[in-house]
Amino acid sequence: MAIQVSRFTTPEQPQPEFQGPGPSRRMKVLAAEDNPVFQTMLRSSLRKWGYDALIARDGNEAWAALQGPDAPRLAILDWMMPGIDGVEICRRIRAAAREPYQYVLLLTARVEAADLIEGMEAGADDYLTKPFHPQELRVRLRAGRRILELQEELVRAREALLVQATHDGLTGLLNRPAILDALLTETERTRRERQPLALVITDLDHFKAVNDRYGHLAGDAVLREAARRMKSITRGYDAVGRYGGEEFLMVLPGCGPAAAAARAEQLRQVIADTPFLVGRDLLPVTCCVGLCCREGATAADAYAMIQEADVALYKAKRRGRNRVEVSGGAPDEPSAYFAELCGMA
Repeated sequence: MAIQVSRFTTPEQPQPEFQGPGPSRRMKVLAAEDNPVFQTMLRSSLRKWGYDALIARDGNEAWAALQGPDAPRLAILDWMMPGIDGVEICRRIRAAAREPYQYVLLLTARVEAADLIEGMEAGADDYLTKPFHPQELRVRLRAGRRILELQEELVRAREALLVQATHDGLTGLLNRPAILDALLTETERTRRERQPLALVITDLDHFKAVNDRYGHLAGDAVLREAARRMKSITRGYDAVGRYGGEEFLMVLPGCGPAAAAARAEQLRQVIADTPFLVGRDLLPVTCCVGLCCREGATAADAYAMIQEADVALYKAKRRGRNRVEVSGGAPDEPSAYFAELCGMA
């Protein structure tokens, strides 16, 4: 690799690229080079420019270094090197279609248009022909880093939009479509695995009185705190969402009747045992819980489970509230919520 060595050896303190708001961070850069002299030069320059340098001596080492969750996001690959050449590594990276994106700068002594087109079509993001000026390499790396940072911003924006589309804006729990989708997904999975599935519907008792007495902002605070408490007792694979108003739905995979009843009682207790702070007042809040449990449920059973849990919920209301009721099977009375769901199906 022909470069101007004098610029590599100029003493200079490391200066991280892109020192903007917030703490600076050093980006890891892989440089694949088989010449020991230029390995040292690249390592020195990358560190001087504020990067963490990782040197690979051949294509096989480079490909191995690009694997895994902590692999470098930015790579400098020589076209011709022992083992796997740089163009083939580009092809493998793009074929894998991994996230986060890995930006590849290809170094080559080839100057024919057909060769450069081949490298770019293989998946290289940029190329640099040899011999090159070290500062040209530096600005190419800076451009690559900017692209990676923009890509990270796009990923964060996409994830934020996904959260907004699937989560309730007030409580942070899954919204109604998302929790119903989680129920359908779990019924299909439990059917395949022949596992039990429990469904819980929870309704805060006398919630309208909270809004009437303390105002809707206080009511919102109660809903947020209730959601936080519910979330605190869920397992990593449970799903809990806001079903509508002051009602919540919880999907409990792998819970048979006894375990599901214990979880439902735990839910009632986590709401009722500690008063809610509303302004300067401590407000006792209780809830009714309706529970339905099925073995090997199918997607066709999902809405029937909601209907059964809904009937059990209203049974808890009729029997004095602040209690858990378990479905006794198919409901023997109409459910407004089930009728609404059937209308949506």
